[in-house]
Amino acid sequence: MKVVQKEIDVDTQRHARRAVIASTVGSMIEWYDFYIYGLVAATVLGKLFFPQADPYSATLLSLSTFFLGFVIRPVGAAIFGHFGDRIGRKGTLVSTLLLMGVSTVLVGLVPTYDQVGIWGAVALTILRLLQGFGVGGEWGGAVAVATEWKSLDKKRGLAGSWPQFGSPLGLLLALLVLSAVSRLGTNEWFETIGWRIPFLLSIVLIGVGFYIRIGIHETPAFKDMERKGTVEKAPVAVAIKKYWREILLVCGIRSGQHAAFYLFSTFVLSYGVGTLHISRDFLFNALLLACAVSLISVPTFGYLSDIIGRRSLYIIGAVTLGIFAFPYYAMLNSGNSIIIVLAIVMSIVVHDISYGPQPAFIAEAFPPEVRYSGSSLGYQLSSITAGGPAPLVATYLFHEYGTTLAVSIYLATLASIAVVSAIFLPDTYRRNYNSAEVATDAKPAKVDVAIAPSPSLAR
Repeated sequence: MKVVQKEIDVDTQRHARRAVIASTVGSMIEWYDFYIYGLVAATVLGKLFFPQADPYSATLLSLSTFFLGFVIRPVGAAIFGHFGDRIGRKGTLVSTLLLMGVSTVLVGLVPTYDQVGIWGAVALTILRLLQGFGVGGEWGGAVAVATEWKSLDKKRGLAGSWPQFGSPLGLLLALLVLSAVSRLGTNEWFETIGWRIPFLLSIVLIGVGFYIRIGIHETPAFKDMERKGTVEKAPVAVAIKKYWREILLVCGIRSGQHAAFYLFSTFVLSYGVGTLHISRDFLFNALLLACAVSLISVPTFGYLSDIIGRRSLYIIGAVTLGIFAFPYYAMLNSGNSIIIVLAIVMSIVVHDISYGPQPAFIAEAFPPEVRYSGSSLGYQLSSITAGGPAPLVATYLFHEYGTTLAVSIYLATLASIAVVSAIFLPDTYRRNYNSAEVATDAKPAKVDVAIAPSPSLAR
């Protein structure tokens, strides 16, 4: 009997590891697709699809299509969250992968303004919406698949960090491909043909991701729900009705981290190239180094959350981010190559203090019956309030006030919101992850934190 049980445990652990790998690889591919668009939008798409606008307006219009992908994310979270909690995590995740991948490939085929006029921008916008729709349903499922295994209960922070690991991995891959393609020809060649290649290469990644995800097992938590007959018929409605507070707090804790990442990875390109006149290749290389470091820092901070708790580490990360927002732009403006690289690398590490423990921290706030729906809704709502608008707001603030201090204050304000939200979100890392009594009786801890100052703006 003990031999049989041991074989079952080993088999379960093997499937758990495969599920974590599948979540990570799938997330990497989807984030590659997402970041390719953001990186190209920050440097090329404005002049190709909005050539009649001045450089500032063209950049805003290009980043607006980037923002639209965020607007649709909560819709994707609701729809895919419903199916993920209703019919299973596995099939839903395969669907998000295919939707995201096909949309990305088609972006590489869209004709520019010179070829079809404004219809190119229209097609680009539609595909961007489909991208965001797919990403909206990805995260909650990837985290559930990676963490809903009993063999991972004591290291759930580390396991949950691996889907997050897919984000810097996807950005690293996107930057490597863009850097390689940009060296194949002149700037003129890159702006006419070269920018399309990274999008078209996504078709190879779709095949790899599909093969890996189709082979994973459904999570034990979902199977247990089916066995007990506790699967909700309308999980999204239940999540909103019973866990609206947790959903809003999740959105709040995401504020600083979400905005910071897109300022540190997307706005830094448009600001660095357009204002500081730093070469695109130099910035790409600096971001490559930062992503390489992030491959270590994300799982490290996920692991630390298993030791000291999600909430404590998250608050430390949010406070650090709010403070770092000010020296960051001073370092970029220094003109010193070494200091600029250091600023970019440090920015990603500071971001990862919150990013690593985030999946487990959020997923633990919801019971398995509404985990996909609730965590996805809270996570993706910040796409509208923070992540999506961040490059647009930063571009506007810098243009309006003529100083990066305005951008720093904006980021510090969002980091302060994240601190307050984290204080009130229950830390359930020692609770039963598969129990319906997840966060109902937990009370916010009394935590003394220093919130980053917000000095007044001056023109």
